[in-house]
Amino acid sequence: MKKLIIVLTVLAGLSSCKNQDFDVDATLKKAENQFSVLLDASYAENKIPRSLDEHGNIDWAKRKMDWTQGFFPGACWKLYEHTQDAKWKEGAHHFQNLFIDAKDINTTHDLGFMFYCSFGEGYKLTKNEAYKQVVIDASESLISRYDSVVGCIKSWDFGKDRWTFPVIIDNMLNLEMLFEASILTGNDKYKHIAINHANTTLKNHFRDDYSTWHVVDYNPEDGSVFKKLTHQGLHNESSWARGQSWALYGYTMCYRYTKDPKYLEQAKNIAAFVKANLPEDFVPIWDFDVKDKDIMYKDASAAAVYASAYLELYTYTKNTAYKELAENILKSLSSDAYFSEFGKNGGFILEHSVGNFPRNGEIDVSINYADYYYLEALLRLKHINEE
Repeated sequence: MKKLIIVLTVLAGLSSCKNQDFDVDATLKKAENQFSVLLDASYAENKIPRSLDEHGNIDWAKRKMDWTQGFFPGACWKLYEHTQDAKWKEGAHHFQNLFIDAKDINTTHDLGFMFYCSFGEGYKLTKNEAYKQVVIDASESLISRYDSVVGCIKSWDFGKDRWTFPVIIDNMLNLEMLFEASILTGNDKYKHIAINHANTTLKNHFRDDYSTWHVVDYNPEDGSVFKKLTHQGLHNESSWARGQSWALYGYTMCYRYTKDPKYLEQAKNIAAFVKANLPEDFVPIWDFDVKDKDIMYKDASAAAVYASAYLELYTYTKNTAYKELAENILKSLSSDAYFSEFGKNGGFILEHSVGNFPRNGEIDVSINYADYYYLEALLRLKHINEE
């Protein structure tokens, strides 16, 4: 019944917003007001909010290492970029410093999510040299996981009973930090690793329809593929919605730094696959292959990443269909069906995301990376409209 109510609410909200102009500034102001509630709560606990638990309470990120830690200070940086209000700059600085020591961890690929979305965004806005050094240090840790035989950065060290050298599609987003590290240092070693990883992933991660597997397991002895499977999708041959969003965003971003036409072509093909599989309200079910109505949970986080990626893809192609699709996604996310009522949901902006359904993790709740990419998409749309 809960899922039916969500669907009906979504459709009602969609019909009311389809014919209305989208006021980006008003939406950003509404988002800022809501996120201020979360900022206050986070200061009170001196912790980084990750998501909501099943009881509606804030679930705080693990202090030592949590792949989502960078998104909350990153969202603060997005709001500082928009408002120039010092409280967002101060908040971003404070909360990103809670996990700064993790820059030297070399047991995960998530360092780009953690440190580029926080310290990297901060450096772009402030030119603080200390932030720059953190990005470089984290990049050094990240490239220590690169294997030249495989041609990829190893994603995980856990699950040795399931895989040997796992590479997940999410890892494409961590390449942004490496491209930036080469710009910041003048040393192309980071960029070369990013390009090799992107090329290997392009070769092995995609099906004929440009959907992506979640995990590809490699043989580090010769670089061959052991198997292709999922960890967060419905099944090994399904199309996990957020995985498709990482792919779209990742290859669009790779084109930004390299201007290699094969990356742009890949992004366009992924974009076509995603567009063909989006539902009427433009916010996907957590996996495109879900047919069971009992598990048809929406994933606003995937939609937010799609919106941001489509807008960047528009800037390179000037294909207005990409911009229109991104606007429709943002209109839907900004409707009452997905946008939290002021003061509710702990201060998170968006409702109805799914973290890891197969492992019963963060199902139909607010999650910090949904808010991060939603704010990024709103700012990208604002900048495009002002050109």
